[in-house]
Amino acid sequence: MGITPHQPAGCSGAPSRGTIGLVVGAHTIALPGRLHKGTTIKRELRQAADAAEDATNSRALELFARAGFAASGILHFLVGLIAIRLATGGSGSADFSGAVSELASQPAGPFLLWGSFAACAALAIWQASDAVFDYGHLPTKEKAGKKLKAAAQALVFAGLALTLASFAMGTGSGADNQKSASDLTVSLMKAPGGVALLVLLGVGIAVTGVIYGIRGIRKSFEKHLMMPSNPRARTAVTVLSVTGYVAKGIVLFLTGLLIAIATLRAHPEESTGLDGGLKALRDQPFGIYLLAAVGAGLICYGIYMVVRARLAKMNQ
Repeated sequence: MGITPHQPAGCSGAPSRGTIGLVVGAHTIALPGRLHKGTTIKRELRQAADAAEDATNSRALELFARAGFAASGILHFLVGLIAIRLATGGSGSADFSGAVSELASQPAGPFLLWGSFAACAALAIWQASDAVFDYGHLPTKEKAGKKLKAAAQALVFAGLALTLASFAMGTGSGADNQKSASDLTVSLMKAPGGVALLVLLGVGIAVTGVIYGIRGIRKSFEKHLMMPSNPRARTAVTVLSVTGYVAKGIVLFLTGLLIAIATLRAHPEESTGLDGGLKALRDQPFGIYLLAAVGAGLICYGIYMVVRARLAKMNQ
């Protein structure tokens, strides 16, 4: 069977614009010129996607993304310190805005804020790249789960980056962030379906906390790390990780529970996020001891995240 170009009858020179003729056997098939154009666009889009994937897998971005784990670790460490301070009668905002305020108060505050912003932004981009480009070899269900998790992590680190940037530019404060959270809760509660959405959000955060706790107890975090070969170092990393994951799980569970309860009771002012969850824990029987223990656990999680900056498997 031969396939040869065919020129419409009555024409000399170039074929008519908009069609390309092919002779297949004794039949002539007219192919629209836009087919070739569509193929070209697809090829260009594929090349652009490949270039974007190569850029997000660069060594420079990987180093900044690893630094993002360390920046997150420092913030968790500071939240843990603030929680212990609250347990011992001190004051402070035991959330990431409070931790960023502590960071800003250091002698090299602006440098620390902008450096942490760049690191968290890089990690957000890295995670977003994983959500878009990676896990294609996995079964559909597992691939969807991995991509969803990477997308959620990208949003978390993007949020941290925005908080750091607002403080670095002098437009953020712990009180403002808590007020914004309460105002957003009020607005959502007034919107159609807003109450159900907030309850689902609270339940989702609480379930995430349970997942973190289970992940720590089962040591499933080890598959994301290049565990040290030295037995003592390996034991230290494991202890830090288990303690940290369980503590963060407790904090997330309390935060989600507080959001759901405040929404159902129609008291949006009580939905104050992480800080409200930890302070609610302090007000329970033996709360100061529980809060101090959770604070110590968050410090462990912070140290684990700094260690993860070195040991993380970035390409999985």
